[in-house]
Amino acid sequence: MAGLARPAPAEPPQGRNAARISGCSGAMRVACHIFNSTFMKFFIDTGNLAQIKEANDLGILDGVTTNPSLMAKEGVKGEEAIAQHYKTICELVDGDVSAEVLSTDFATMVEEGKKLAAIHPNIVVKVPVIKDGIKAIKWFTDNGIRTNCTLIFSAGQAILAAKAGATYVSPFIGRVDDSGWDGMELIGQLRHIFDVQQYKTEILAASIRSPLHIIKAAELGADICTCPLDSIVGLLKHPLTDIGLAKFLEDAKKM
Repeated sequence: MAGLARPAPAEPPQGRNAARISGCSGAMRVACHIFNSTFMKFFIDTGNLAQIKEANDLGILDGVTTNPSLMAKEGVKGEEAIAQHYKTICELVDGDVSAEVLSTDFATMVEEGKKLAAIHPNIVVKVPVIKDGIKAIKWFTDNGIRTNCTLIFSAGQAILAAKAGATYVSPFIGRVDDSGWDGMELIGQLRHIFDVQQYKTEILAASIRSPLHIIKAAELGADICTCPLDSIVGLLKHPLTDIGLAKFLEDAKKM
């Protein structure tokens, strides 16, 4: 009808996720993510320096995650010792290192986070997904400090963290499985939501229990997988590889 303006065409996808979702819909979104994004990154989840070095020597390590439990396991105690340990890790690995705040109120988390970020440029401040944690993530985002929102167990939690500007969200796959739900279903759900909403936040699959978890996380489009060393090395293992190598070595003696 005359006098009715035609609606303006929808804006094309913008930003980091544009390539992922342009021309993709429904079940094709995961495939589009896989083919249009970078390879899944490998982080090691430990505070053990020897394990970090071993993983780094493989040539596939992209970063490190830690938490208070892992630091305590290595006997690292006290603010000065913790800061030095983080600095040593940053010097071992050319990649992001998540360092966790120990408080739960906004003001103290901000102060702790500022101190952690000052240790090394590779430090990413790890913040729990609580109300004051979301407020702290927004403050860190506005002030140029990168964050990893941890203890994610639902899509709703991840959405709030992404909206606040978290660099990473860490869904705890193994612990979701322990509760009787499917942790990998959460990874797939987050991949779909983040692509639809064009969040820049990366999905960091955490609480990995096995090599199969790593493979499933890759299939579902996780940006990063943080794993214990044995799960990373476990990807190399297959009985047919051992049998084939033994046969090759035996035949080589006849040459």
